[in-house]
Amino acid sequence: MHFCGMREKLIGFLKVLPLHLFFWFLVWLFFIYFFSYGTEDWQFVFRFSTTMLPVTAAVSYLFAYYIIPNYLIPRKHGLFFLYTLYAVIISIFLILLLTFINFIFLFNFNINQMPPLTRNVSFIFILVYLVVTIVSLLALLQHSYRTTQLNNELATKLLEGKLQLKQKELFYLKQQIHPHFLFNTLNTVYGFALKGSKETPNIILKLSNLLDYILNQIDKPLVPLVEEVKYIKSYIGLEQVRFQDTLHVVFDINIQGEAQIPPMILMPFVENAFKHGAKVDGKLHVIISLKADTHAMQFNIKNTTAPSGTVESGHGLGIKNSKERLEALFPEGHTMKIETGDWYDVALTIDFESYEKNL
Repeated sequence: MHFCGMREKLIGFLKVLPLHLFFWFLVWLFFIYFFSYGTEDWQFVFRFSTTMLPVTAAVSYLFAYYIIPNYLIPRKHGLFFLYTLYAVIISIFLILLLTFINFIFLFNFNINQMPPLTRNVSFIFILVYLVVTIVSLLALLQHSYRTTQLNNELATKLLEGKLQLKQKELFYLKQQIHPHFLFNTLNTVYGFALKGSKETPNIILKLSNLLDYILNQIDKPLVPLVEEVKYIKSYIGLEQVRFQDTLHVVFDINIQGEAQIPPMILMPFVENAFKHGAKVDGKLHVIISLKADTHAMQFNIKNTTAPSGTVESGHGLGIKNSKERLEALFPEGHTMKIETGDWYDVALTIDFESYEKNL
């Protein structure tokens, strides 16, 4: 693994090496352009520019790859200024040394023969640190780009993680619907079977139709609202067989357009009304109202309860399940109000445009 890391670094270095060489070639031409001012001794200008290039490159890389990453970016300002001072002192010494060497060996201590700008140490220093500053700024820009890129990647991974978590949560909630619904409906079939009722085959047929809807629609993110209404009607028909003359249901429907909702988001409220409702004067009353268009939906269902108005704690797993799905799918786009008393009344509104489309 260590060898692979070294190999990747070597490949990365070889990729950028031509770019670095080209950059320093341009710097060399830059030095030649300025140091040639006032002289025609091109041989000396080439030599002098060449001797200044390693110093400039060394100081530039010292700042770009050591001082700035280790002290400026981590905001260790004291150490940054200290090491900057060291680098400036050493670079001044090297510039003076190289200038003096050129002065001795090429001009025999005759300073007047040197090109004007090559004997001006201040100008040489400014020129060298102009390049160092440019390299340092490029290094800072590169660091800023990498940091931004890394932050974007982390943000993307975080969003992907949240998305996967939400998808798993919704999958779990959807999967809960199967056993919960089957348990309640099979209890109904079991009760009719014990009585030897002639309605048992009819109930099994209706149950088959309901299961067909679950198997074909439950894994879809959205289904047409009219399909969900058909499913609710089938379930009500199943309960009417069970309750016979002791059930009174009103289902008022007004759907405009082709609205879509997550499958079985309403069904637990309907099932809850029949499971936890109580008969009043010999009948269970369930009143359902559904109004919807392509933008929003208003759903209201209420059922009679016991005269004392007591309600079972939690009023069923299905209600809890639906609440959690609504929070996940429409976190800012739904309201639900539940009132208890002689009637258990649920009022739900959903803004379809707030649906989490990335799920």
